[in-house]
Amino acid sequence: MSRDSKLHVPVEQEHLTTKTEPAKIQSCPECGSTRLMRDYECAEIVCMDCGFVVQQKIADRGPEWRAFDDDQRSKRTRVGAPLTYTIHDKGLSTTIDWHDRDVYGKSLSPGQKAQVYRLRKWQRRIRVSDATERNLAFALSEITKMSNNLNLPKNILETASVIYRKAVKERLIRGRSIQGVTSAALYLACRQCGLPRTLDEISQASAVNKKEVGRSYRFLIRELNYVIPPLRPSQYITKFSNQLTMQGKVEEIAHKILTAAKEQKLTSGRGPTGIAAAASYIASVLTGERKTQREIAEIAQVTEVTIRNRYKELVERLMFQLSI
Repeated sequence: MSRDSKLHVPVEQEHLTTKTEPAKIQSCPECGSTRLMRDYECAEIVCMDCGFVVQQKIADRGPEWRAFDDDQRSKRTRVGAPLTYTIHDKGLSTTIDWHDRDVYGKSLSPGQKAQVYRLRKWQRRIRVSDATERNLAFALSEITKMSNNLNLPKNILETASVIYRKAVKERLIRGRSIQGVTSAALYLACRQCGLPRTLDEISQASAVNKKEVGRSYRFLIRELNYVIPPLRPSQYITKFSNQLTMQGKVEEIAHKILTAAKEQKLTSGRGPTGIAAAASYIASVLTGERKTQREIAEIAQVTEVTIRNRYKELVERLMFQLSI
């Protein structure tokens, strides 16, 4: 059986399964070619080399309706918001709105309003049924609040929520403050996703002592068996450049300075924020866009002495000639 019709979209091999053949179709049974195409107009999977029809009457897994704009799509879709770990019930629960109208838009009678009011009240109560869900609801709201204060992206928020859920599942929360564990989970998510955030920033956003955040962070690392790579100074260069409103050329030179310093093993045993701040300072002097050590120290949250010491080491070992 062959067909010379127009072919459209390449086939993803992981979806090429039939009811009669559970194994994946990876090649054409006629010529052995792996160049298969899916023809949506004829609902067939066809070999591109010999035209052999590998499978017929493939099912369309999309919706049966069409939408031409966002308004139509929102009206015709029959699913809710996507699953999220930032809500204790993952966003699966429903809510009864406060409009007090039926499906036809008519107002409810006083008796029906009282009944809907009771239903609404009990529905709100049963969303959080036991102590574990209450703990999870409060903790996830705290993580969301801290994430908003730090302007963290959505993937960090989701990762921190998953980490806290794992801690609850392993029963690691008992005996520890919720704020401390949530702060540690957020810091762990930042480290895991490679986003440069310090313990000082996390503690300021959560109003939790820095020592407690660090203690809870080490506890989660140990109990949940996470492997977190050490922070690299290059991760802080972009952050410092954005906060200091410096040009892209300054950031590029700072990265080159850090690369040269890493080859000379000058970054070993040094704090990543201090050496990144020193590299940013040297780059700003080289490009003529001068920033004072105090300005960079306030952004990097290190002392001016630290920047001065790292700056002297880099200048001496890398043999820069700077006019201060």
